[in-house]
Amino acid sequence: MLRKITMLALCGVSAFALNNAEINVNDSDLELGAKLDMGQVIHSVTPNTVFLGLKFMDVDAKHSEDENVKVKSYGELNFLMQKEMARSGLSIGLGIKLNKTEIGDKSFASAPLGIEMNYRLPASDYIPMYVGGALYHAPAVLSFEDAENFMEYRVHFDLEVIQNGKITLGYRSIDTNYDTYNFNYNKSVYVGFKFGF
Repeated sequence: MLRKITMLALCGVSAFALNNAEINVNDSDLELGAKLDMGQVIHSVTPNTVFLGLKFMDVDAKHSEDENVKVKSYGELNFLMQKEMARSGLSIGLGIKLNKTEIGDKSFASAPLGIEMNYRLPASDYIPMYVGGALYHAPAVLSFEDAENFMEYRVHFDLEVIQNGKITLGYRSIDTNYDTYNFNYNKSVYVGFKFGF
């Protein structure tokens, strides 16, 4: 099943000429993501400012709040508008996601709103280095089915070792809180690759 999902994601990357693709792993979790730069598709949109993306996560319960719970896969559709602030190397973006997962017989869906930041470190001309983070939250009014609220934050450090190819080191925490209990879906460190097209 995991091989099929990976192959579908890779086919999606090539079929839609995505702006970037990302794969993050640790000892037991897999995260695949892809974003389409709408500026490459719609000529009235400025490039590198509006993105539409997909994300899939297959995680192990040992990085969740309860190792005895069967944790299902997580999927999301995301939209992000961002802009570099006056050629400072700092980009700030505002986004919205639609996400879905399940735990046991409980079904979770939400539409969190968030902010993302990415900063190119000064004096990193030979090997460009970036730091960044994201914070997304969905209160009860933006949570559906058995969901009570959602909170996600992540930080990352990227090293651009080749043009349009980065190694990333990051940390993420994803809380999927249900109407009857709170649950940390995943809290883990990861490493991965980011590819630009």
